[in-house]
Amino acid sequence: MDSKAVVDLIYWRDIKRSGVVFGASLFLLLSLSVFSIVSVLAYIALALLSVTISFRIYKGVLQAIQKSEEGHPFRSILESNLALPEDVVQKHCTVALNQVNRTVAELRRLFLVEDLVDSLKFAVLMWVFTYIGALFNGLTLLIVALISLFSIPVIYERHQTQVDHYLALINKNLKNTSDLILAKVPGLKRKSE
Repeated sequence: MDSKAVVDLIYWRDIKRSGVVFGASLFLLLSLSVFSIVSVLAYIALALLSVTISFRIYKGVLQAIQKSEEGHPFRSILESNLALPEDVVQKHCTVALNQVNRTVAELRRLFLVEDLVDSLKFAVLMWVFTYIGALFNGLTLLIVALISLFSIPVIYERHQTQVDHYLALINKNLKNTSDLILAKVPGLKRKSE
């Protein structure tokens, strides 16, 4: 799936496809909040098997009544090649490995305090995450993230000028506050200054 297809999905360009993806994802996450992952996977597999077995029996009865020789209703899927191409897997593994290496290098830089200001920002972020973790579990955060992913881009697209105005005000205030703190606390100036 390319990035344009993902953007079209979250901006609801094709309402049916976006609705199916959003609904199925939300249903899966809500199911996981009630049942264990083993139960959810088993229920999904049973539902899929119920549909395919019912369809196969229906087609068999229909063929018997009409005395036709259409064969297995899923023959085209059974005969298709579902193997992943090795070059595609290699490409995605290389991209994932590069991302992991960048993340490890950045975490090393933050934990070993290469830049005091960045490490302090990271510490504050982790401190905020302790409070978020105390309020929500990971599944709740995934549900909120999914709903946000499918709603915030559309809201931003419709009200872009107002949102940009308020974001500019917030960024200006954050920069002023950060500059004030950096000026008042000795030893927090960046190395490049």
